[in-house]
Amino acid sequence: MEQELFLENSYQTSCETFIEEINENKVILNQTAFYPTGGGQPFDTGILKQGNDEFKVIKVKREQGKIVHYLDDAKNLSIGKVTAQINWDRRYRFMKYHTLLHVIAGHLYNKFGALATSNEIYEDNRARIDIKFEKEVSEDYFSSMEQEIHQIIEENHRVSTRSLPREEVENIPGSIKTVINLLPKSIKTIRLIAISELDEQACGGTHVKSTNEIGLFSFTKIKNKGKNTKRIEVTFND
Repeated sequence: MEQELFLENSYQTSCETFIEEINENKVILNQTAFYPTGGGQPFDTGILKQGNDEFKVIKVKREQGKIVHYLDDAKNLSIGKVTAQINWDRRYRFMKYHTLLHVIAGHLYNKFGALATSNEIYEDNRARIDIKFEKEVSEDYFSSMEQEIHQIIEENHRVSTRSLPREEVENIPGSIKTVINLLPKSIKTIRLIAISELDEQACGGTHVKSTNEIGLFSFTKIKNKGKNTKRIEVTFND
């Protein structure tokens, strides 16, 4: 299996690697900094450099256990060494959104015992998270929620990563256990993302190192998605 460098360091923008397979416009590398679509986070784009030639990576996804890099044109690319370089601005925006969604989920779990049921980061500078509450929450609360999240972010909580055996993670109290139960039993090692004492969740995505990197944002819409379930939509104030 190829080495997934984005799991070790979300800030790594390039790597020297080796092409193991070329199938038309699809390429498999022995290690990659490119994040494939997953967990609500879009894929990275970027380029592969081989000699004097550059090849655009336009999509990255998992297929049959492999990370496949789709190129707009693989003509003249050959098996061998390449430099893989991601589009950093795109990746960093997704990192900030992904961490923001964790902050929202952690805060609402701590305050109400609410659980995140799904989330998605879009390519056009917006994201959303669906939250299921244990019981109905007054609509008045949601007008003040944005300020609460801003305050948490300004407290500059540290974001850290650790990987643990599945059986150990299953014994951690809180919302983690609910998420773990949804993962296939074949996954034996779980990667956890922690935001200080605020939140810790199983996650394979990329994140910033501290919450103050997230910056300014606004809640653009909060709507009902079923009984006691809210969809919260956010955008950065770029």
